[in-house]
Amino acid sequence: MITLLTYPRAFGQYSGSPFCTKAAQFLKLSGVQWRREDMLDPRKMPFQKLPVIRTEGTLIADSDSIRSYLEAQGAQFDEGLSDIDKSTSRAFIRMAEEHIYFHVLLDRWGDDAMWPVLRDTYFQAIPWIMRNFVANSIRKTVLKGMHTQGLGRLSEQDRLARIEPDLDAVTTRLWQNRFLFGDKPTAADASVGPMISAAVARPNPSALSQRIKENAVLMGYVERIDGLLD
Repeated sequence: MITLLTYPRAFGQYSGSPFCTKAAQFLKLSGVQWRREDMLDPRKMPFQKLPVIRTEGTLIADSDSIRSYLEAQGAQFDEGLSDIDKSTSRAFIRMAEEHIYFHVLLDRWGDDAMWPVLRDTYFQAIPWIMRNFVANSIRKTVLKGMHTQGLGRLSEQDRLARIEPDLDAVTTRLWQNRFLFGDKPTAADASVGPMISAAVARPNPSALSQRIKENAVLMGYVERIDGLLD
């Protein structure tokens, strides 16, 4: 049986990491037998991050590699899609993982009001006497990286304007469909869905989470995506 090594549940989500949720979605859609195993410290994992799957004594790291492995075993996540739709699917996946994700990351790590909750959720395994020091150091590194990436230089309202076309693109695809490419989920949903869902999974509102919550199409999509793992 395949074991998914994942960060624990957080903020009402399957995992605190949308990439771990993505891997779980792929496993669910593949129809294979699998189970989850939660962990907080991935330093001994390949690439020192999660998700990872363990199968037949082998560790396969990174959600894209997990997808490739499952497809090599016979999974067909984009069955029935035309070549044009498959190309569009790839573009949507990259939009979600290389743009929307960084908005979610900064929305969480850069929000002083949310930080205490995030710190005690993500770093719960670290004793309290050391937790502030370790967590604050990592937060500083994350925010420095976001400044280098560019989004960290923008105001919250400017970031919202930057992500608006992405949200519009997803909404347009969903206007007459339950999922991005029809009535059943495909590979694009496994990536895009967890990112949109993570954006609204917060203990306190942000401009981004409020923007999505005001969109009935997106919120219906979030409900359907989250429901796949119930």
